[in-house]
Amino acid sequence: MAITAAMVKDLREMTGAGMMDCKKALNETNGDMDAAVEYLRKNGQAKAEKKAGRIAAEGLCKIAVKDDKTAAVVEVNSETDFVAKNEDFQAYVAAVAEQAVNSDAADLDAFLAEPWSADSSKTVKDALVDKVAVIGENLSIRRFEKVVAENGCVVSYVHGGGRIGVLVEAETNVVNDAVKEALTNLAMQIAALNPKYVSTDEVSEEYKAHEKEILKAQIANDPKMAGKPENVIEGAVAGRLAKELKEVCLLEQVYVKAEDGKQTVAKYMEEVAKANSADLKVKRFVRFETGEGIEKKEENFAEEVAKQMNQ
Repeated sequence: MAITAAMVKDLREMTGAGMMDCKKALNETNGDMDAAVEYLRKNGQAKAEKKAGRIAAEGLCKIAVKDDKTAAVVEVNSETDFVAKNEDFQAYVAAVAEQAVNSDAADLDAFLAEPWSADSSKTVKDALVDKVAVIGENLSIRRFEKVVAENGCVVSYVHGGGRIGVLVEAETNVVNDAVKEALTNLAMQIAALNPKYVSTDEVSEEYKAHEKEILKAQIANDPKMAGKPENVIEGAVAGRLAKELKEVCLLEQVYVKAEDGKQTVAKYMEEVAKANSADLKVKRFVRFETGEGIEKKEENFAEEVAKQMNQ
């Protein structure tokens, strides 16, 4: 069967694959459009496997909000920042976030095995493989988290065009614009200062004991503390631990917009609660930062381009 330019165009629009790949697929399948789509999918699988060893440490965090009580944040990684800025990739990550906010999956494996909302004949993983074939880089749905507030609300904040995504869940009997604005301010603080806990109540005794041992070792090596009585050393350890906990616990941090430069987040929330006659409590937060914890591979860009041209 003669393969026409119109057939190639139609297949390209259906799949997003390259023009030469579409022409080859039609030739291999004697012009059968459905078979050509399947051919490209299988070819995409091969491309995805070939690229799977390459480090995907760039990408985006996206958030989907269902209502005041339900939201989800996802991190999808790409190999390069160039692809992270691509509109097609951004739209795909937004679709993954929408999938997550409507998902009941308990973990990533279950999420990847779900039917893809845009095409139930595929799984989420199948759709990812297809996108790898179209974009031409290794992509990875690294993680997702869905937050459902049963007795309050959830607010979201995205920083740096998707570099950081934050969700804050609060228990509150009043959900109005002022309360949501205050929680959004907290989300911005979380994005900037990266606390690990809501309050010191969440910090385990094991963590405190471990940190105390480290602080004791630091003090033992401090010439200024040499020969000091044990009670002085214990006081110094307690003081330094308290300072450290203020840095990693949200409510103990100084509120970044505090007019006096001293007000804590806890005091700020007390003010907001009083002003709105609300029982208001920060229950938890989720903070995703693109690529955190992933070791990035340093490569010569010119060499990488040359490799791509010779493939």
